Amino acid sequence: MDADINFYFDPVCPFAWMTSKWVRQVQKQRDYTVDWRFISLRLINAQVDYDAHFPPEYEAGHTAGLRLLRVAARTRAEHGREAIAPLYAAFGAHIFDTAPGPDDHRTEGEVRELRGTREFAEPILAEADLPLELAEALDDESWDREIQRETDEALSLTGKDVGTPIIHFEPPAGAAFFGPVISRLPHEDSAVELWDHVVGLARFPGFAELKRSLREQPQLAAFGVDADTVGKQEDWHGGSRRQKK
Repeated sequence: MDADINFYFDPVCPFAWMTSKWVRQVQKQRDYTVDWRFISLRLINAQVDYDAHFPPEYEAGHTAGLRLLRVAARTRAEHGREAIAPLYAAFGAHIFDTAPGPDDHRTEGEVRELRGTREFAEPILAEADLPLELAEALDDESWDREIQRETDEALSLTGKDVGTPIIHFEPPAGAAFFGPVISRLPHEDSAVELWDHVVGLARFPGFAELKRSLREQPQLAAFGVDADTVGKQEDWHGGSRRQKK
């Protein structure tokens, strides 16, 4: 698929979701085409000791992301690349734009683990007007080869010390970068202005990185942070809030 933007996402990454919403704003105003591609945080961290390096709920969350990507991979194979945009939109809306109910007493680990189940995936498939049997891919590890290939493709464009999302600007010749990581969604009238600044950096020969590890919690309902609130600032050292020994 020839696209103006290749966007590599893991469906359980909140920062990928926030950036994707901004990209959709720009897409509408610039009439860009976007190819939504896969990158798995679980596969990136396949050799990492989660117990030693991550908060306790991360392994369940990253594993759920891989399971949802299997569903996305089967969806793309059977229903075409154009089916991924609405599927990812539905994933993100349920994971991040839906606040927990007052009677929801599940732990964070239980919430993240649920995202990799048929109970979670099937209503989303129905919402995206896709067959429920696509959820059978949740347990089908044969899709991991394709997800690994696309993950490797993304990392070959940026190097390995990155997270999600990865955006390939003006492929195939344009540069690719991790991010931009944003915690606030810009207003419609400033979304394109921000995009043009980012693309200006990406087009400059030799530009490699502009980075800070301090991040606000993203303005997403799942975090209890609304559009009028500034999220608590956290240090995401290593790009993933990995815990230092």
